[in-house]
This record gives sequence, structure tokens and C-alpha cells, in this order.
Amino acid sequence: MAKTKHAFVCNDCGADYTKWQGQCSACGAWNTMQEVRLAKPRPGAGAGAGAGAGDFKGYAGGDATKITALSEINLEELPRFSSGMDEFDRVLGGGFVPGSVVLIGGNPGAGKSTLLLQTLCELAEQHEALYVTGEESLQQVAMRAKRLNLPTKKLKMLSATDVETVVASASSVNPKLMVVDSIQVMHHNDIQSAPGSVSQVRESAAVLTRFAKQTGVVLILVGHVTKDGSLAGPKVLEHMIDCSIMLEGVHDSRFRTLRGNKNRFGAVNELGVFAMTELGLKEVTNPSAIFLQRSDEIASGSVVMVVWEGTRPLLVEIQALVDSSSLGNPRRVAVGLEQNRLAMLLAVLHRHGGIMVGDQDVFVNVVGGVKIVETSADLSLLMALVSSFRDQELPRDLIVFGEVGLAGEIRPVPSGQERLREAAKHGFKRAIVPHGNIPRESIAGIEIVGVKKLSEALEAL
Repeated sequence: MAKTKHAFVCNDCGADYTKWQGQCSACGAWNTMQEVRLAKPRPGAGAGAGAGAGDFKGYAGGDATKITALSEINLEELPRFSSGMDEFDRVLGGGFVPGSVVLIGGNPGAGKSTLLLQTLCELAEQHEALYVTGEESLQQVAMRAKRLNLPTKKLKMLSATDVETVVASASSVNPKLMVVDSIQVMHHNDIQSAPGSVSQVRESAAVLTRFAKQTGVVLILVGHVTKDGSLAGPKVLEHMIDCSIMLEGVHDSRFRTLRGNKNRFGAVNELGVFAMTELGLKEVTNPSAIFLQRSDEIASGSVVMVVWEGTRPLLVEIQALVDSSSLGNPRRVAVGLEQNRLAMLLAVLHRHGGIMVGDQDVFVNVVGGVKIVETSADLSLLMALVSSFRDQELPRDLIVFGEVGLAGEIRPVPSGQERLREAAKHGFKRAIVPHGNIPRESIAGIEIVGVKKLSEALEAL
């Protein structure tokens, strides 16, 4: 009889060792080693296959272990199918790809389970769908579906936390789409640590991912987030999956944003916008309209910019407040923008714009709870700061965007013409943009002012 093999896995970083030790050599944590019993490989199963994994039938035919020439691989595109929501499809890159694994995370109460339950209930009318719940009971899920007035006759439900049971049950149903809510509560019998640990999450996700790849089922994993907003669990979990998306939103706003952080089948940083209603999440087809709900009286320190989110432009209002500070160290607060970039732009404004706000408190906010990660917001941020510092209102029909360099130069940004067309569509009459983004053909209804330096942009105001 073969001897059972054991390993010791760090619960913090996932590093494994042949024998126990007090401190993990990889991450330096103490007393995080857990003994793990290694699963015996089944005959004919691939390396690393867990229990039950060798029973899966190869997806799309053929032997996955056979060596094949690159030129002989079938290049026909896998047929996608829609989720039933255009905003969801946009973030996914055009819909679900058979055999893909999607990881969706978000803060508690953001609406992850609601969004997935809506999607599966609608898709179950045309495709076989399975919803695996490990955190809620079947009655709780049924009550939510009834409250949201969703069709529930054809959706298959399973309440389980054992990953082997989930795989066996899914193999008997053969679904086209399956949701596991959540991966942190799943456990593998061959792993001795508690559910939610690094080793349990890693092994459970490996078995489910292999099942999806070999059967062609679209697998959606729900993931928890940590206090800093990142996905909980080992980093290898994000490398296993094909698409990682985050559902973001603040509790005092009914709007939710779905952002793609990783996508092997589409654009990264794609953004989808939803509104939370009594009947669940509803799509927002024109996100710029909700972020531009400005008051009739425009105050100083407010300007509209055009940011590029994934494959489309988005108009967002940015506000700045510059006020005298009574502290020895003036405050710098940025909401929706990077704090370090704000400090850098203030230095550029002083050096190349001749405006010193070192003794002032500076507060910056992106309206609507949107997080701006691209550099096209640099010029609009400086214009809002100058407007607040001088207490001068900017025109209501003005749009500003552009990247600002350390030498005070205004650099062009990608997709400038599409940004200008989007601004003209919403009624903006004047734009201050980098000189390199001036279109060759004029755009009807909008006056475009191109600038090369920060001093030129300040004069254009």
C-alpha cells in the first residue's frame, strides 16, 4: 500500500515545504504552516488533478495531453453568448466564452449575488444553468429571486461547500453556466486547513477551473475582498482565472460600477454602470448623463473632463477646493484620484504656472464616486485648482483634458477625437486640449483650443 504523502503550506502566501518550520521563508510569517495531505493522482488524470478531476470529458474534442503543432490548432473563434445585459457584456468583452472562468469581487452588499442571480435566472430560460450557494440557504436565495420578480422555474440550485460534491453534481447536470458563491467557503477534503485559507482557496479553485476547461462550462466565482478593497486569497487565484472584475459602489449611492481588471478575451479597465433599484440592478445606457447632473449655479473649482474607460469615453465632473490652512502642514485630500499625483501636479503648477498653494488646504473630488486611473485628468485637475484658488467660475460649456508633464508640457492622450465628439454630443461648446489632440477635421458645434504648455492653458482660461 502506497504511503500517504504530506506537505506543509503557509496560510498567508501559499508557499509549500516538505517539513514543518516555525517561520515561512517566503513571506516571513510565523506559525502559519498547515499540514496538507496530498491527493493521490488517478490513472489517466493530468498532473495535479484532484479527486474526481480525471472523470471530466475533454472539451471541444481531442486529447488535451497530445502534442500538436501550432499550425494544426483550430483557430475558429469560440461562440460567445450574451449575459442579457449590455453593460455586463461590455465588461466581459462581448459576452461569455465557453470554458472561461470569471472571478467577480466586491464589498459586502455591493450587489454581486443580486447581479449573478438576475443573470442566471434570465439565461436559464435558454441554457442549462446551475447556481451553487455556500453562504446562503436555498430559501434565502429563493426569497431574493421572488422579491426581484425573476423567473425561477428553470434555474437549478445546489447548496454545498464540498468542491468534490459540486463537481460531481455539476457533471450530472452538464450546465452551460455555473456560479459558485463563494470560493472562500469551498473546501477540499484532502486539505486539512479551514475553509477560506490560502491552501483551501487555491486547491478548490484549481479543481473547479480544471472542470470548466475540460467541460466547456462558463464558471463564475464570487470572491471576498479584504479591508483595502483587494480580492482575498492567494494571488495565484487571479492568475488561474480568465477574467477578473470588481463590482464597486458606495453605500450612499445607488449606482454601481463593474470594472474589468483582467480579461483574456477583451479590453482591460472596461467599465459598466448599473443602478440599484427595488427590482435589482438595472443598466445605465448613458453613464455620462448621471455623472453630469450639475446644479444650475456653477461655483468656482468645477470643470468637466473626458476620461477613457475601456472602449468608450466618459464625461465626469471634477471639483477642487483650495482654502487657507490654519495648520503647519496643509492637508492634501484626493477622492477618486491618486494622492501622489495630486502632490506632483501642485509642484508643476508652482514651478511652471507661477501659482503657489503650499500654504493652502487642497481638496479634490471626482463626482459620482468614479475612480480615475489615467493621466488625461491632469490638465482638468489643474484648471479646477486654479479656478478655486482665484475664485473664478469656469464656463459651463467648457471641457478640459490632457496629460501634464514635469516640465510643464501638455502631452496628448489616446482617442482624443472620440473624446471631443462625445463632448460635442452632450452640448459642450469649447474645449481646451493638448495641441497633439487637435483633429484634422473640425467637429461641428465645438471650439477646440490646443495648448502645448501649462502657461498657454492658463492663458486660454
